[in-house]
Amino acid sequence: MKRRLEFVEGSSFKFYEVEVADQSVTTTFGRIGTDGQTQTKHFGDRLAAQNHADKLVRQKLAKGYVQQQEA
Repeated sequence: MKRRLEFVEGSSFKFYEVEVADQSVTTTFGRIGTDGQTQTKHFGDRLAAQNHADKLVRQKLAKGYVQQQEA
């Protein structure tokens, strides 16, 4: 499942996407309207990957990002 968060405030127009696939977490981030940068991190099992993804989302929400509805 892919989760997209956005931060729009002042001159900031940023997005952050987190996707868990098997034992990997892929994050894509950057300025809204661009492809952004992508990073993938591998874990020993799916639960560890999901826990890491949940932690990343919590951190972004704490910084003011807003989760977007799936289309």
